[in-house]
Amino acid sequence: MSSSNNLEPSSRKKRLFPLSLLCLTLGAFAIGMTEFIIMGLLPNVADDLHVTIPQAGQLITSYALGVAVGAPILTVLTHRIPQKKLLTLLMFIFIIGNALSMIAPVYSLLIAARVMTAFAHGTFLGVGSLIATRLVQPDKRAGAVSVVLAGLTIANIIGVPFGTFIGQQLGWRASFGAITILGIISLIGIVRFIPLLQQEKISDLGQQFRSLINPQVLLVLLTGALGCGSLFAVFTYITPMLETITGFAEHSVTWILVLFGFGVTIGNMVGGKLADWKLMPSLMANFALLVVILALLTVTLHNPYTAIITVFCWGVAAFGIMPGIQIRIMNLTREAPLLAATSSHSALNLGNAGGAYLGGLAITFTGLPSVPWLAALLAALALIGAIVSYQTGKRSSTSTSLPQSA
Repeated sequence: MSSSNNLEPSSRKKRLFPLSLLCLTLGAFAIGMTEFIIMGLLPNVADDLHVTIPQAGQLITSYALGVAVGAPILTVLTHRIPQKKLLTLLMFIFIIGNALSMIAPVYSLLIAARVMTAFAHGTFLGVGSLIATRLVQPDKRAGAVSVVLAGLTIANIIGVPFGTFIGQQLGWRASFGAITILGIISLIGIVRFIPLLQQEKISDLGQQFRSLINPQVLLVLLTGALGCGSLFAVFTYITPMLETITGFAEHSVTWILVLFGFGVTIGNMVGGKLADWKLMPSLMANFALLVVILALLTVTLHNPYTAIITVFCWGVAAFGIMPGIQIRIMNLTREAPLLAATSSHSALNLGNAGGAYLGGLAITFTGLPSVPWLAALLAALALIGAIVSYQTGKRSSTSTSLPQSA
């Protein structure tokens, strides 16, 4: 009898843990839809709320700034809340923000609702990643993070096109209604299936800040921001590049971006596996591959077939770095990882905004064909950051082990 009782918790763990990870993935999927769906609905929103397209575009900018600013602020305010309760609270904020977006009668309220939703974005992904690493064996941590982040990538393949279709057929408010429903399903799953994990001693804010401002952590945050900058420098302007340089029709670009989304999802999952195998070597190799692919894109864009192949490979390489960056930050901040883990999403969103801005400058001064070169340069700087981080970590490990060997 006692032996069967001992086996039952173990078998329950094996059965429930994958489902609990799926609840986190669904939450990330809903977050991904919220962030990107507005891009396809800007004309509808602008027409309904009687604002210009540039004003409607501020809904994207305000969301990105909300993620960048909100993640550290919300983490500071909620760092003493147990992780499962915090995750539940964040998803509740996300649901309310999208529900307000759905019914917002005026532009200013929609902006406020978007910012409110964005506040939950980075903290949810940071806390969700931390919980995911505790639901699996230590050698599967990066893989677990990649499963959670897969929600963001799958949202670009399925969620955004489907949500945009709903918005175009039933009105843009229906899209936010669909996201609200997804949030409610995710919340129910989190409450029901995420186990109550025993937390170690809660670190104080001073310890959290010290972990965040560790030079090694800041270097990894900068490296991740540069990697995201290289992605968005091209991704923001990929449609005009494919239409103007390659010669694709507008409807063809949509399917190429879906293919890119498949590449992103594959890269995210493979990147997680590689990071579990050899974290820093795989991360450096991934950045090096990204530099080569972006440099090749300047040539392959001129041929439709090579352009499609390169765009797919670029998606694989670009998102292969994400799980490794997150795990590297967690490894460097084991004593107090929460603020650093959530701030990583702030850094990545700042990288997104910076890459898009620099890409626009490149187009203004040197034209569309120069954008992949700019992205390759940003990826090369990220590669240098990863190499420096790796070498510094090796020297630190060597100096720590010397007294013991002596």
